[in-house]
Amino acid sequence: SGLYITTTSPDGASEQIPAMVSKPDGPGPFPAVVIVHDCSGLGFSSSGAPGRWTAVLVQRGYVVVLPDSFSTRGYAGGVCTVPLSQRLTDVSFGRRARDAYAALAYVRSLSYVDGQRVGIMGGSHGGSTTLAAMIAPESNTAPLAREKRSGFAAAVALYPRCAVKASSAYKPIAPLLILIGEKDDWTPAEPCRKLADAARAAGHPVAIKIYPGAHHSFDSSNPVRYVSTRVNFNSPTGYGATTGGDRDAWNDSIREVAAFFGRHL
Repeated sequence: SGLYITTTSPDGASEQIPAMVSKPDGPGPFPAVVIVHDCSGLGFSSSGAPGRWTAVLVQRGYVVVLPDSFSTRGYAGGVCTVPLSQRLTDVSFGRRARDAYAALAYVRSLSYVDGQRVGIMGGSHGGSTTLAAMIAPESNTAPLAREKRSGFAAAVALYPRCAVKASSAYKPIAPLLILIGEKDDWTPAEPCRKLADAARAAGHPVAIKIYPGAHHSFDSSNPVRYVSTRVNFNSPTGYGATTGGDRDAWNDSIREVAAFFGRHL
C-alpha cells in the first residue's frame, strides 16, 4: 500500500519502515492489533502466519497493523538463518519493540481506531519482540518507558523465546497470553511455562497454553519440516529447527486469541 511509519533507531534517530493496514468495513471506531512478524519476515520467504492472523482478526472486527522490521534494514528474506551477532545489532527484539510502539502511535492516529483498545501479538522472533514490548520498565529512563505508560492493552506471544531472569518475575504492563507447542525444538515450551508460573506467583497477569504434539509455527499452513540451516539457540550445534502447522492447535489458538482480545480489547 506504500505506507511508511516513523520509528526510532536505538540511537534515537528517526527512521521510516513499511507497514500494512487492514480494516473491517465501516466507520468504527474499532479495536486494533499490531502484529509483529516472525524471523521469516514479510517478503518472499514469509511463513504466512501474519497474513493468516490478519484475516482472522479483521473478520472479527479488528484493525490490523503489520510493521515490516526487516526489508528496509537489508533482511528482506528474513533472519532465520542469519547469525545472532548480526541480528543483535540490526534487528534485535528491543529494536523491534520500538517498531511496535511506532505502529501503536500510527494506529492511534487513525480516525476509525479506538486508541485505548490496541493489542499486540507475534510469533517466534515476533513473540520475543512482544515480550520485550510488554515488560514493565524498571525505571523512567528504561527504553520505551514513556511509551509503555500508555502502551498496549493486551498481548499474545506465540512460541516466543522465554529467557528467564532469575532476579525477578516477568511483569507485563497489561495481560499477556503465551501459546506454544509442546514439541517446539526452536523456542522450547518449558522456559515459557516457568516464566508464566513465576509471573503468576508474583501476581502478574500472564497465562500460558501448551499444545500437545505441536511444533514451532503451529499457526502456519506449511507442513512440518526440519531445516538444518536455521540458527537455533536451543540446539546442541546452534543450528537446525522444526516448524510446521498443526490444524488442531491453529483452530484452538484462534478461539483463545479471539476470547482473550475480546475480554481485554
